[in-house]
Amino acid sequence: METRRVGIIMNGVTGRMGTNQHLIRSILAIIKQGGVKVSHDLTIMPDPILTGRNANKLAELATKNAINGQPLKYSTDVAATLKDKSYEIFFDASGTLQRAQFVEMAVKAGKSIYCEKPTAVTTSEALRLAKLCEDAGVKNGVVQDKLWLPGMRKIAMLKEQGFFGKILSVKGDFGYWVFTGQVKDQPAQRPSWNYRAEDGGGIMIDMFCHWRYVIDNLFGPVKSVVAHARVDLPERVDEAGKTYKATADDSAYAIFTLQDGTVCQFNSSWVTRVRRDDLLTIQVDGTHGSAIAGLRECWVQSAAETPKPVWNPDIAQPIKFFEGWQQVPNNIEYDNAFKIQWELFLRHVVLNEPFRWSLREGAKGVQLAELGMKSWQEHKWIELPAL
Repeated sequence: METRRVGIIMNGVTGRMGTNQHLIRSILAIIKQGGVKVSHDLTIMPDPILTGRNANKLAELATKNAINGQPLKYSTDVAATLKDKSYEIFFDASGTLQRAQFVEMAVKAGKSIYCEKPTAVTTSEALRLAKLCEDAGVKNGVVQDKLWLPGMRKIAMLKEQGFFGKILSVKGDFGYWVFTGQVKDQPAQRPSWNYRAEDGGGIMIDMFCHWRYVIDNLFGPVKSVVAHARVDLPERVDEAGKTYKATADDSAYAIFTLQDGTVCQFNSSWVTRVRRDDLLTIQVDGTHGSAIAGLRECWVQSAAETPKPVWNPDIAQPIKFFEGWQQVPNNIEYDNAFKIQWELFLRHVVLNEPFRWSLREGAKGVQLAELGMKSWQEHKWIELPAL
């Protein structure tokens, strides 16, 4: 049995998402399970090194997540680490505005590139980075984790089985209340840069990148968009306790039309209080049946089980609408969505297996966000040109 070591430079993973989803629940989880077992003869074993600007944060993270008593390797010198030929993959989870410089450095060093989304804040820059990788011939990918969430996989399964018939519409509702930090003992649960446009923040650039790959992969290519957004809360408090002006949109409302005519509506908000099944729910209505999925669970209602409501506001609603839905069973064990995509990318690097979630695919998400903002500013529908 051969164990194929794959060195991975993990840059900017001291943040919440990088630490939890990419380091602990993906790479370290893969190591703890004994690697990615390709066959009886081959196992792919990731070997990470952490890079970033803050040596204290890196040291704490490396020590806290020691493997067999050995702290993880780390360095504040990204350039020097990139020169080390024992590392094949460069992963970036730094701020969006810092991503280009790191991707450029990694491409020059001949590394395979894997990074968080959005890859940039403009389509032209996202395409430039994609072309940079393509021209250099380096393997590249962007995180599109929601495709592997159990709820989304169940929707894909139902569609494959023909459960919906003709899909008529899709409704997405995402968000929760992000505290401003202005009230004692109610600290914000998201980084302050998310609410500063000058630092690459904003819910449209963040979430429309998700909605693009979710819609494209589950329902079909997006054709056009009309959107509206708002900066709802003008002030927030940062990590140092200092009040700052919020300049980035923290709610966005959009209608997307698909090439086949299907209509998708998505509400995204960091200023909403949740009274639904999950932080994200997606409802699919079709001629033969409907489904509504959260991050993990999914409920369905067939045409035969659909009740016949009658509008009568003078009496209490006699139909218990929630009771008319059946929960889709968990017939398999669902792994972490980020981990699944990491394993696919590792196989892509080592075995040259197909991996379609490239930086060019990531640029499509940036395009939807940029044109969504253009629609908001110009108050009109915008067609999406092919990339």
